[in-house]
Amino acid sequence: MSYTDWEEITQEFKKVDVRGVAGNFLDGLKKQAASLPAGSGMEVIQTFEPIPLYEAMAILGYEHHTEKVSGNEYHAYFYRVEAKGSVEDIPERPAVITNYPLIDEKLGQVAVEFWDLTWNDEGRFLDYNTRLLLSLANAVGAGRKRQAMRELLKAYKNGLDSRALDDVFEQFAWNMGIGYFSSEIAPSPLFQAYKTIKQMEKQGKARDEINQTLKEKFSDKKPGEMKETGGC
Repeated sequence: MSYTDWEEITQEFKKVDVRGVAGNFLDGLKKQAASLPAGSGMEVIQTFEPIPLYEAMAILGYEHHTEKVSGNEYHAYFYRVEAKGSVEDIPERPAVITNYPLIDEKLGQVAVEFWDLTWNDEGRFLDYNTRLLLSLANAVGAGRKRQAMRELLKAYKNGLDSRALDDVFEQFAWNMGIGYFSSEIAPSPLFQAYKTIKQMEKQGKARDEINQTLKEKFSDKKPGEMKETGGC
């Protein structure tokens, strides 16, 4: 289908205005979208083009059409062609991007376009999982613990062979030193997530079960499980 097939019913869409909304409202949007039946839709109003939503909504069976009403007002219409997918199928996206328009609306647009170029542009030479591992390593070096965890979870969910993680942690030990690795990385939630993967694989657990366990124990949605015991 195309926008012209459902343009006439956009006035009936559930309208969600997230301009100036602080915090992570993306999870709420995804849950609302997952609950709507096929043949219905949502209109999302934002100060920048909501590019991070496009893939998420497509996974749930939505088509989209976006209109720029003014310099800092975008109306994105999402129509559910078929009810498919689930919130769990949607990869994590950087919710912090939604904070930039609070500082400056143009900065918000630049941040979204930069993210889209870095992670979605087909001109990137390195494959997605390799870029996630580079981001993970950079995050560890910069002390950004939560980012490092997110990249590990996304890469494994995307089909990364755990042997690649073996190499990454070996590089940490080599480049940062055994002492630092032993006192800071080995006790960290990041390394615990890695150990969970290796142990469950050794037990013959399916990847879906491993990913569910990782989500329950280590994702941002379980802050109690993210207690930081070391500077990973």
